[in-house]
Amino acid sequence: MSVVILGGNECMVRKYKDLCREYQCSAKVISKMGGTLKGRLGNPDLLVMFTDTISHKMVQNALNETRGQDTVVHRCRSSSMSALRNVLEAHTAGA
Repeated sequence: MSVVILGGNECMVRKYKDLCREYQCSAKVISKMGGTLKGRLGNPDLLVMFTDTISHKMVQNALNETRGQDTVVHRCRSSSMSALRNVLEAHTAGA
């Protein structure tokens, strides 16, 4: 399962990826806008948006990019490891 994480803390990128690997998921973390999202998101199975650390514009761009795809979008207010663990538990049916 491929996961794209938008937002979160820059210092936690490695930990986010390691946690996703525990759930047999390949992860891409985009913590800053840095230009456009066009082509950067790809076609993930799960899109996790940490809405407390990204702008409204980035949320809208991500939703526009994934429109028409079979991507599950999960919005999460907190960008903690336990919040990501709960999302992965819910969408991967455990490790």
